[in-house]
Amino acid sequence: MQSPRADIRFRGLFNGRDEAGFSMPELLVVLAIIAIMAAVSIPYIYSYRVLYKSEEQALKVMDIMRETSQLALTRRRTFRMEIDMTDNALLIIDENGSADDVLIKSIPFEAPGLLRLDVKPASISQPNPPNYNPAVFAIDSVGHMNGVTPVIGHRVWALRFRSDGSVVTAANNPVSATLFIFPSAGPSSDVPTDKKQVRAVTVYGGSGAVRYWKYDGTTFTAG
Repeated sequence: MQSPRADIRFRGLFNGRDEAGFSMPELLVVLAIIAIMAAVSIPYIYSYRVLYKSEEQALKVMDIMRETSQLALTRRRTFRMEIDMTDNALLIIDENGSADDVLIKSIPFEAPGLLRLDVKPASISQPNPPNYNPAVFAIDSVGHMNGVTPVIGHRVWALRFRSDGSVVTAANNPVSATLFIFPSAGPSSDVPTDKKQVRAVTVYGGSGAVRYWKYDGTTFTAG
């Protein structure tokens, strides 16, 4: 025999109202409100994610630069930092004196395909001062060992940190440069999706000093 409570539940279903007292039209209204809120929020969440990734990538580049510089100072030999666009990674390489150059650390990019690091963004000038030239990426002809595997011919930007604190090119010429990080309109585009999301890192070849910059839509300010 069916209990009175079960009978009430059964009849409640046919009356279009569940046990908690919500009718089907009320539930549909709640779901519609949730859908509208999600549609409004998602673009803002995406923009925040892009901004966060652009900023985080710039800070990671600075961390790798400083770590490479510290290794050179403490171990009294040259270490190389590379931004490898072929492997989408930040590298620290021990130049190891007369022995083979050896990869000792690799950090993947934050958002491959979303952020660009290898070009200057269109219609934006570098921070001035110091007005350092944009970083120049080229095919690596020096190479290094990753375990037992030789790696060469990648498209990289390389900085050699020496034991005296200076930063030089492969030809031992001091290098001061500006690296830009920004979300682009496409993998091969130099147009930022939002100029206020452009970030930059400058490195001074004389001492290895690095600095972080934010673009406010008009000019760079030190972060």
